[in-house]
Amino acid sequence: MENIKIFACSEYAEPFTKEICDYLDLPMGKINRMKFKNDNNFVQVLETVREQDVYLVQSNTPPVNERIMELLITIDAVKRASAKNINVVLPYYIYSRSDKKDQPRVPITAKLMAEIIEAAGATRVITCDLHNPAIQAYFDKINCDRLSAERLLEKYFEDKKLDNKVIVATDAGSSKKAYKYSEFFNCPIAMLDKRRDGNNDKAIGTTIIGDVKGKNAIIFDDEIDTAGSMMETVRVLKEFGAEAVYAACTHGVLSGPAIERIENSPIEELIITNTIPLPKEKESKKIKVVSIAPLFAETIRRLNEKRPLGELLKNFV
Repeated sequence: MENIKIFACSEYAEPFTKEICDYLDLPMGKINRMKFKNDNNFVQVLETVREQDVYLVQSNTPPVNERIMELLITIDAVKRASAKNINVVLPYYIYSRSDKKDQPRVPITAKLMAEIIEAAGATRVITCDLHNPAIQAYFDKINCDRLSAERLLEKYFEDKKLDNKVIVATDAGSSKKAYKYSEFFNCPIAMLDKRRDGNNDKAIGTTIIGDVKGKNAIIFDDEIDTAGSMMETVRVLKEFGAEAVYAACTHGVLSGPAIERIENSPIEELIITNTIPLPKEKESKKIKVVSIAPLFAETIRRLNEKRPLGELLKNFV
């Protein structure tokens, strides 16, 4: 691979960046990051990037706004150092859940982030399993490549060789994705019929449409945040006789009481990818992390070689 440099925009992005570099047999780019006493960030790229294809990897761990500034400052640094192309790698897209104007006088922050990244000087964005696929179109001036963990998660359960599976949709909105997984595994589908708790907007599972009794139930989602709705779904599935319940998602946000809820639930296993690093204090015997870094690395290879991504997105694990 020629004329390519890959940098981590923060210490939290370094493990993911190293996985990408190891896969591609490339050294990780050298960069100096520090914070002044006045809380201002400073970045200095420690090697030439002139006329290079630069890839900037950022992990959106809390505090998210700090990660945004690290990314933007690093984009500016490599732009001013005459990088040929500036490719931003965001395994988990910033503010992805603020994707629409669903109340009066609220922002569409996911769109704002796209505009800011473009204005900073990025020439491409590579991300994964957006909360709303329409976010990909929020970039008006540059390309946004949307990868998916779908095949990786399918392979995980394929290797587990579970018998008597049923794929469970957590609501009507997720039924299309659940049906796609059910076709892959050649197994039935069930759906949780949700009700809302007054004005609290808390989802309360009340019944199951479909048969889960005695089956290994598998729930797929794009992300799990506080795990409240997901663990409620697990509880309902067990009440309706599921033998075991598994859940899988691309982005393990796992904020607030998520770990406690998972530990106290009857879930058999939660599978997440490493788009967001799982800190040591959040590790659990019930949580299994699978790496999606090779998919990002292979994407970078194909972009560098000017090869199409279509087959990669369908088949790579």
